[in-house]
Amino acid sequence: MSYKNRSMPSLHSDEAAEDFVATADLTQYDLSGFKPMRFEIEPKAATLNMRLPASLLDAVKARAKAKGIPYTRYVRMLLETDVAQAR
Repeated sequence: MSYKNRSMPSLHSDEAAEDFVATADLTQYDLSGFKPMRFEIEPKAATLNMRLPASLLDAVKARAKAKGIPYTRYVRMLLETDVAQAR
């Protein structure tokens, strides 16, 4: 019997999530709506302050919103991607 159409339960704590992942058979759940998530482990110790045209900032915020992430994380992601490509 296939349960692929089961939806994920709501987990309201880290402990509940850890217990669920440790005991559940995830093949029974529909994970098609999940998106990859990148964990940011390295501490952010430096800051950047820049002036931009309002139209550019609005466009950046719109792109970030479409991706479902904060605009500052989106800008950092763009910088990281560009620096990684240059290596």
